[in-house]
Amino acid sequence: MNPLLQVRAQGQQVWLDNLSRTLLNDGHLARMITEDGVDGVTTNPAIFHKAIAGGRYYEDDLAALKRQPIDAEARYEQLVIPDVQRACDLLRPTFERTGRNAGYVSLEVSPALAHDAAGTVAAGLRLKQAVARDNVLIKVPATPAGLDAIEQLIGHGVSVNVTLMFSLAHVDAVADAYLRGLAHLQRAGGDVRSVMSVASLFLSRVDTLIDKQLEELGGNAPALRGKAAVATAKLAYQRYLERFHGAAFADLRALGARPQFMLWASTGTKNPAYSDLLYVEPLIGAETVNTLPDATLAALRDHGKVGATLTTDAGAARAHFAALASLGVDLTAAGERLQREGLAQFEDAFAQLLQLTA
Repeated sequence: MNPLLQVRAQGQQVWLDNLSRTLLNDGHLARMITEDGVDGVTTNPAIFHKAIAGGRYYEDDLAALKRQPIDAEARYEQLVIPDVQRACDLLRPTFERTGRNAGYVSLEVSPALAHDAAGTVAAGLRLKQAVARDNVLIKVPATPAGLDAIEQLIGHGVSVNVTLMFSLAHVDAVADAYLRGLAHLQRAGGDVRSVMSVASLFLSRVDTLIDKQLEELGGNAPALRGKAAVATAKLAYQRYLERFHGAAFADLRALGARPQFMLWASTGTKNPAYSDLLYVEPLIGAETVNTLPDATLAALRDHGKVGATLTTDAGAARAHFAALASLGVDLTAAGERLQREGLAQFEDAFAQLLQLTA
């Protein structure tokens, strides 16, 4: 069997971390959905910059938009929202078949709003209305202002993909914001069954930073390289199980509220010495999502080994955290640094994107 379909049989969704008109117009995304069981799509400014800069299907529309008296961001949105809508429509059967648990497409608010809660909420509501599809996820970063915006958007019944998470501290803060948002929605008489959220924990960047710190420490420290990200994900899942399958969530679950699924992001291996499926094979488990760039998805299809791996080795993950702490490696501080750097990268990608549409 196709390993991607085996992953689905384990209860994990595989999403494609890419979207372009080439994927849509040439039928590639449709085939991935039908043949590989791809259950969703994620996007970000860098993905759309690459699509528009290199895609022949955008040239005529962009030229026409440049003749209109609108700003660069509005041109960008008018280019990509139809792509998001088409992807949502392709995934609509998945959305309906799974009772709204899968079949989503993510669209990110401007990274310039990362420290502006009110601006993020306004942009999220506007983008949701513009896409006009039940299976769109509005993507919001897990910054302090973003946490406030996530709570408000969930309270408004907007489904949210929380991005730029790099630590267990981020996991806890994001889950708390989601739960507060559900409580707001319930008190306002909204339908908690209508909301979906995923919490995107970035993995490869964690190892890149922690590996460098371990190399600088020298001695026996380098032997710990390449394990921090997977350990973080395994412990994040343990917290997910405790939080969303415990008594604290029981009342909301009885009303039909969904847990906030963990999503493994930044899953393309950056260190060529590591397995190309380092952030896939050890992290397969129920009620999770792994969003894969094209190359990693192809690697999983070609030679992936699939099993229920996410709940194994939790003790080893805790021991690894303890070993890092004993060396003075601060994973919470590393997460804050990585979030700042990730946001700067998204801001730069978005600025370059707007240069294309200016």
